[in-house]
Amino acid sequence: MLKRLAILLLILLAGAAAVGYRWFGAYRGFQESVFVDIGHGMSSRDIAAELARKGVVRADWVFLAVRAVRPRAKLQAGEYRFANAETPWQVFEKIRRGEIFYQDFTVPEGSNIFDIASLAESAGGMPADDFLQAAADPSSIRDLDPAAPTMEGYLFPSTYRITRHTTAKQLCRMMTAEFRKHWRSLASASPAADVHRTTTLASLVERETGLPAERALVASVFENRLARNIPLQCDPSTVYAALVENRYRGTIYKSDLASRNPYNTYTHPGLPPGPIANPGIEALTAALHPAATDYLYFVARPDARGSHHFSATLAEHEKAVASFRGAHR
Repeated sequence: MLKRLAILLLILLAGAAAVGYRWFGAYRGFQESVFVDIGHGMSSRDIAAELARKGVVRADWVFLAVRAVRPRAKLQAGEYRFANAETPWQVFEKIRRGEIFYQDFTVPEGSNIFDIASLAESAGGMPADDFLQAAADPSSIRDLDPAAPTMEGYLFPSTYRITRHTTAKQLCRMMTAEFRKHWRSLASASPAADVHRTTTLASLVERETGLPAERALVASVFENRLARNIPLQCDPSTVYAALVENRYRGTIYKSDLASRNPYNTYTHPGLPPGPIANPGIEALTAALHPAATDYLYFVARPDARGSHHFSATLAEHEKAVASFRGAHR
């Protein structure tokens, strides 16, 4: 009799184990990765129902059973990505730890608002027009730069963690907050620096050269030309003028050089009305501390590094231009 009871007990235990494994083992009821949104204030029952609906758990009650064991655990709101089979315990722990889905969004130095809008749309589906509209409103940085025409220049190039629900305004706030942090550090060493002038000049420097060793030299050329009231004739500013008028065709034409748009530094002396791109820390530093030179000109060398030849006189500059053109033939 005892032997029969022992056998029956083993059968019952095996059955219970099989049921437990079926319901509480790793499960994947979806084909591709799924996202589950857990909103603030959602009940455990609502969360369980959403997880079951998306195929993350076999049934809502298995998640609620885990919840019953951990009644005081705080479940974090946010969007969660599930790609592999997981047990209800693993799902519960993921939400308890707040392992919210983020993606890295990288903005290279020298990107303008049009570049960033395109990157944002490609990265996460944020409509480019939404970003351009948000970046066109400088009201949130008026305290920093009352003269800013847009947020251009203050969207600091860096890598940001965003979700699929990050809005254009939220992204702009992240980027301007990062600029403020870096500007505070720079301004502490140069308290008299004007943020509008510095950032505008730095944006020209950033777009003209990608070589760290040249940034202070390019800044010196622009400062020397400004001091002599010589038009900056900065090609990237001409491109930007065409971009803001939605007429840039991939190269600079004579009509672009003759444009009366205020950003075109061929037809307007001095700095443009605002930045033409978003400079990094090195370009900002170069704008604050240009090299001490008598250079007034520079021209790109025909090399793979993207370096430039700098000249103090027009005659020297024209000689360098002729020499480099000959090298291209």
